[in-house]
Amino acid sequence: VQLQASGGGLAQAGGSLRLSCKASGSLFRLYDTAWYRQTPAKRRELVASAPALNSITYADSVKGRFTISRDNAKNTVYLQMSSLTPEDTAEYFCHAFFERNDYWGQGTQVTVSS
Repeated sequence: VQLQASGGGLAQAGGSLRLSCKASGSLFRLYDTAWYRQTPAKRRELVASAPALNSITYADSVKGRFTISRDNAKNTVYLQMSSLTPEDTAEYFCHAFFERNDYWGQGTQVTVSS
């Protein structure tokens, strides 16, 4: 499984960005997907998850501001980020779990200016 993330960039505080992550494979609908983020000062943290079968979950820090969604027909998982703050500045990684294996996309940098 290969994951290709895109959509990062620079935003102002209060602004929005949408990240996309396109996955390879014909069984995307069975992948558990998620977005993580990491800064130099912090370890990688789970931002939001969209499992194949279970409910969507969010980190408390992004609830009400971020929305994860997936389009199984397009093999893509999205992260819509709104009301961004400088604390959201990080490298964002998409993740998939399938058949007991973890897969990571390359990071995409999100920088939020105040």
